[in-house]
Amino acid sequence: MNPQNDILTDSLVNDGYLKTPEIIEAFKNIDRADFVPEKFKANAYINAPLPIDSGQTISQPLTVAFMLELLQPKAGEKILDVGSGSGWTTALLSHVISRNNSQEILKNDLIAQNTKVIGMERLPELKETGEKNISKYGFIESGVAQSILGDGAKGYKKGAPFDKILAGAAAENEIPKTWKSQLKIGGRIVAPVGNNIVVIDKISKNKYNKKEYFGFNFVPLVVQ
Repeated sequence: MNPQNDILTDSLVNDGYLKTPEIIEAFKNIDRADFVPEKFKANAYINAPLPIDSGQTISQPLTVAFMLELLQPKAGEKILDVGSGSGWTTALLSHVISRNNSQEILKNDLIAQNTKVIGMERLPELKETGEKNISKYGFIESGVAQSILGDGAKGYKKGAPFDKILAGAAAENEIPKTWKSQLKIGGRIVAPVGNNIVVIDKISKNKYNKKEYFGFNFVPLVVQ
């Protein structure tokens, strides 16, 4: 663990953004500096978004903490991470879902199709960078995480249904219907729409509950 990363994590805890032990543990073990371009590493622990490849950004730690607390990822779940970018959120999610209640890594024979984080990125160069970053923690090699090149706005039908879906880019007006159709009953979507973060809970095949949280900024979700 890096002391500077610990300080960042502790500040998010003290300010009330991080609350869940498993998510706090992920923030402490997954060093944000491993997902930041070399020229910005000195700023890796600042609570601000930073530039990465292809004109994109790695999100502000406060925002990522807030969204993961809303998502509430659990060990053993399958999660789609749309717009995985630098790979940071994919790695954080992978840390959570691949551990049991004692924070021990689940054995490989328990890591099957139902336990995986699928990071989707539409830009080839960014997908490659993100995959390399995630591999620093062995999640790609162990099968816990998978990096996919594709249009995240369409979801990932091959991997559906998902327990949870997280997005790092903002839809213009509403959550894509394909995400809702690829979500399990009882599942949850956390994604930005405009400058808001929206939480969608799937109650039944065609019934959803929705909550909104205001006052955020995200790069736009590109719909092709």
